[in-house]
Amino acid sequence: MRFKSKSRDAYAAAGVSIDAGNEAVRRMRKHVRLARTPGMLTDIGLFGGLFQLPAGYQQPILVGSTDGIGTKLKVAVAMGKYDSVGQDLVNHCVNDILVQGASPLFFMDYFATGKLHPGVAEQIVKGLAKACRENECALLGGETAEMPGLYRGRDFDLAGTIIGLVEKKNIIAGRDVCPGDLLIGLPSTGLHTNGYSLARKIFFEKMKINPKKYIAELGTSLGEALLAVHRSYWPVVKPLLRKFKIKGMAHITGGGLNENLPRVLPEGCRAAIRPGTWPIPPIFRLLVLGSKLDEKNMYRTLNMGIGLVIIAAPGQAKKIIAFLRQQKELVYVIGEIEQGKKSVCFK
Repeated sequence: MRFKSKSRDAYAAAGVSIDAGNEAVRRMRKHVRLARTPGMLTDIGLFGGLFQLPAGYQQPILVGSTDGIGTKLKVAVAMGKYDSVGQDLVNHCVNDILVQGASPLFFMDYFATGKLHPGVAEQIVKGLAKACRENECALLGGETAEMPGLYRGRDFDLAGTIIGLVEKKNIIAGRDVCPGDLLIGLPSTGLHTNGYSLARKIFFEKMKINPKKYIAELGTSLGEALLAVHRSYWPVVKPLLRKFKIKGMAHITGGGLNENLPRVLPEGCRAAIRPGTWPIPPIFRLLVLGSKLDEKNMYRTLNMGIGLVIIAAPGQAKKIIAFLRQQKELVYVIGEIEQGKKSVCFK
């Protein structure tokens, strides 16, 4: 026992607190248990999470994705607000598999920091669990790492992996997209989780705006606007998958419409976008003003107010739009598919 105590003291002297780790896990556990689903067979704490696939699939295909939320974390640290970044991460990953028609099954996170603060870890996991519940997936487990030699101060990193499931015949891959199909845009809630290196440079370094300063155009502080939760499109798109024929979907993340739409287009098709067919949120207008860049240049970095694009034949598109508007969802026809080199053009 004496040797064990000395080991713990030596580890603490190196900057790693086993006690803080245990306290963080204790605080996390109650939140993780709120994000259970019937397929989750174990509690957190084992070396691996066990999950039972749901029945009823003829040819079940697993879909996986891993991502992080980049330097949006810097804004969270500046604001001292940590619960929303957990939601960002889950929702981002959910959207990445959703565009292939997959339903989320379970999520696992990786949280690394220089000094573990159990209260901060708890807030992050609280956000992860909240988003998992809202997206009907299990928070199966994860890893918390304290690495004082790699991270300084309150800096931390957050990443996650999601696994989903889709019937093989229902995979959405964009193979049958063709000229004449319509582009249906669903609005974003802000920058989501991309473009924060640019936004921080413009707002905090160039314009010298304190993140806690209230901005009338935004109706909130700049930091709160930048921390607006990355929207999950699962609740909106889930009923569409059962009712309508969707040819393709694109999650508009880093690279904006320019880089993400071509990923779901076959050769010989280009996406013709019509700016002005949807409202540009104030946060993007402030970025354009502060950067003094042409608005079109921003489409290569930011989502500019459109977080998800659905591609469908005109007849199906009209039905999808009518259904969404009946559900009080904002939806816009932002362009169409034309014949041409696989790309995006603006009309």
